[in-house]
Amino acid sequence: MYYKNSSYRIFYYCNLAVLIAVSILCILPMIHIFSVSLSGKSAADSNLVSFLPIDFTLESYEKTFDNDNFLSAIWISVLRSVIGTAMSMLVTMLAAFSLSRNPAEFKARAYYVWYFLIIMIFDAGLVPHYILNQKLGLVNSFWVLILPNLVNVWNMILMLNFFRAIPKDLDEAAIVDGASHFKIFFSIYLPVSMPAIATISLFTLVGHWNSWFDGMLYLRDAAHWPLATLLQTIVVVQDFSKTGINPEQLEMLSNRSVKAAQIFIAMLPILAVYPLLQRYFVKGIVLGAVKE
Repeated sequence: MYYKNSSYRIFYYCNLAVLIAVSILCILPMIHIFSVSLSGKSAADSNLVSFLPIDFTLESYEKTFDNDNFLSAIWISVLRSVIGTAMSMLVTMLAAFSLSRNPAEFKARAYYVWYFLIIMIFDAGLVPHYILNQKLGLVNSFWVLILPNLVNVWNMILMLNFFRAIPKDLDEAAIVDGASHFKIFFSIYLPVSMPAIATISLFTLVGHWNSWFDGMLYLRDAAHWPLATLLQTIVVVQDFSKTGINPEQLEMLSNRSVKAAQIFIAMLPILAVYPLLQRYFVKGIVLGAVKE
């Protein structure tokens, strides 16, 4: 019925054209970076590469994968993203499930909700965070990349609203059968919450993968840096001493092609994960944003 309406058809095709244009604008920079990474030194340094490689070569990728610092940074980022996402989701879901209970079941619920809202709005600042992590012995440790940001209050609120939208009849039926709160959580709430879980997991995963400032702030040894911190140093600060590539090799390569190769490699994991979770993404956001 809607498609027979001319106004709706105009809106639909205009919307489709805008989305295609935005998609092209997002894809073209990736194509350009990929082409630069496959181009020779003179073409890359002269800024002659647009969307097709010039003087095709794989030398930038060969040197990048021969670089122990870069491979170590990838491994640290993978560990951080996987472990950090798993731990964060577990804590976030448990907190959201507890706060989704009725005041009769959890009498202190309102106090905890206000506590989380206050700490989300008011932040202590960088110096207190550093002092706290130092006192806890987390500085220059892998866990400083995970534990300080274990709970994201915004993600917890999304999960909380999703849980509150689940019919209470399921709880009552489980309680009648003698199920505990943990049994209700793992057997009922988790299976029906996959859209919200996938959406928030994607937010958390991308946040861990792209985070660079905490690695630079808390990790003194560049060998322990995650990939985002290493790329920030190479691309923004232009410090090639952290690349692990021999200076004589750099003379034979283009700095732009090496940086392009590393940036493109850093994009691949997220580009590979997102299509697997994309079908849950919109549904999870919509359901988690509705409070009943």
